Amino acid sequence: MATFSFTPSFEATEISQPRVASFQAGDGYQHRVGFGLHRDAKQWQLVFENRSDSDRNDIIDFLEARGGVESFDWTPPFGDAGKYICSDWQTTLRSHNFNNIRATFQQVYEP
Repeated sequence: MATFSFTPSFEATEISQPRVASFQAGDGYQHRVGFGLHRDAKQWQLVFENRSDSDRNDIIDFLEARGGVESFDWTPPFGDAGKYICSDWQTTLRSHNFNNIRATFQQVYEP
């Protein structure tokens, strides 16, 4: 399994959206229960600022090689290593040798 070893710039945004199934009764009563084994997979919005053309190419090559399908190992800031996919990224060319990349990493669970 490939490991994403590039360090993102700060700020990095962690998004949590626990999966919950709920039932709303007619009298206003609501019942909620967590749905699934892994109820709170994390999503990260990352930015890689002021990267050289070479670093930009390395990051983009890594993401394109997996094409949003193949997972990779990554350790989030202040977190534990896990498996992630990235199916969304954008590159901004600020000037020669100054590039910004924005990417969204989604935690996945697989054997």
